[in-house]
Amino acid sequence: MTQPNAPALLSVRDLAVHFPIGGRGRDGKPIVVKAVDGVSFELARGRTLAIVGESGSGKTTTALSVLRLADPTSGSIHFDGTDLTALRGADLRRMRRRLQLVFQDPYSSLNPRQRAGDIVRSPLDLMGIDPPGGREARVARMFELVGLRPEQRQLFPHQFSGGQRQRLNVARALASAPDLIVCDEPVSALDIAIRAQILNLLRRIQREQGQSFLFISHDMAVVEHICDDIAVMYLGKIIEQTSRQAFFSRPLHPYSVALMSAVPTVKGGRELAARRVRLAGDPPSPVDPPPGCRFAGRCPAAQPLCATSEPALREVAPGHRVACHFVESRNGVLESPLRG
Repeated sequence: MTQPNAPALLSVRDLAVHFPIGGRGRDGKPIVVKAVDGVSFELARGRTLAIVGESGSGKTTTALSVLRLADPTSGSIHFDGTDLTALRGADLRRMRRRLQLVFQDPYSSLNPRQRAGDIVRSPLDLMGIDPPGGREARVARMFELVGLRPEQRQLFPHQFSGGQRQRLNVARALASAPDLIVCDEPVSALDIAIRAQILNLLRRIQREQGQSFLFISHDMAVVEHICDDIAVMYLGKIIEQTSRQAFFSRPLHPYSVALMSAVPTVKGGRELAARRVRLAGDPPSPVDPPPGCRFAGRCPAAQPLCATSEPALREVAPGHRVACHFVESRNGVLESPLRG
């Protein structure tokens, strides 16, 4: 596994993705949805960064922007030293062989009229990749890698189970030998037992081949199993970012504490349920985010300052950044305002 201080493969700075929805506001400016509104992070080679948050937080839009499937409004995306936002045409197509995506739904993401072997081979054909031994040899290797039998190359998607279809998705993503794979909720449509198989498959592939993963999820139990580092998003912004160990041992932002308190558990379940942080209301509109902290209206620990002053994403410990005014050290230990 690559060490945390390895050079960044992916570096995102001040990324914003705004979608116009028509019409103009009271100030005369076009009305836009601020899906991503100033996001920065890095991903080292051979590591997995999970971006988590509830629906509408901007995590999937962030991932699609990294792949240049959603055009950034502003900011930069550097991949292995190349600014992806500056690439166009043939240059962008050549770069795509190094960036691949595992889709969320293993049922709708496969062409029902293509045989499994042709599905896995399609990136090689589309990108003009001729690997050593030829394309068919590469397809055979991918089937072996993800645990599918050689004779299954002749089958159609409907002849596979859900877990096998997702293995096909993984094989297709790996066919072009990418350096970065974006996984957008890759196990959310699968049964619990099958989820573990796919997650273990991804971890094994990473150990053997060294790919970096950008993992999008809202399931904290899945994230804890797969990630090295974690970034929590809320209404288009990263509000906490740190290593897996630091986050799951002591989340600091009140929203992170609320997310963790909702994770199902068996041991001590009743006691934990009694202490669960319950958030009132819904997130504000991404069309007109409130001033100050965007979480203030739902935060049980909010104070008057939170409604007027937006907290910066500051480093409160080595490698641990939090956007909260009231995270502080008590007796040398960092504490969330919800733990006081």
